Amino acid sequence: MHIRTTIAGFAFAGTLLVGCSSTGSSDTSSSASPKGTSSAAVAPAEKPGVLTAQQAVAALGKSIPELKLTQVYTEANDPNHLLGRPGGYTSKAAFADSRVSSADVEGLDNDAIERGGSVEVFKTEEEAKSRAEYIETIAKSMPSATEYHYITGGILVRVSKLLTPTQAKDYEAGAKNL
Repeated sequence: MHIRTTIAGFAFAGTLLVGCSSTGSSDTSSSASPKGTSSAAVAPAEKPGVLTAQQAVAALGKSIPELKLTQVYTEANDPNHLLGRPGGYTSKAAFADSRVSSADVEGLDNDAIERGGSVEVFKTEEEAKSRAEYIETIAKSMPSATEYHYITGGILVRVSKLLTPTQAKDYEAGAKNL
């Protein structure tokens, strides 16, 4: 009995050493992550050429000086609980536009769509279109939820209805260049 316990102990220790080794197998496809670690530490790298929501907001800001990044969402603070979930976005960021009257958004959160908008990045264009259609369905029964939508690939740019159609065209043009 004692020999079995010792052999099992060596086997367990060997497994730990292999599991902690920095060399050897390069397979990093483990789906489990240790508790207490941030999702960023285990998140897969973005595909080359695919922008994150924060990068897309920065790119829009190059041609729209009134735009200011207000929030980059994480799994912990995503109000829609879609970040990283099946069919959900892979990243999301909110922005404000100084052309929106502060009187029109008084009392709203700093990251409210009405203050400017948001960018949601999906794996596919179909997922981005599906999200836009869902929002538009809600807006039909709740006109206060109306907003402009511009889709480029898997990137959905949501823009405040408080901007004029002419001002919103700045976002349409910017989205085409993402």
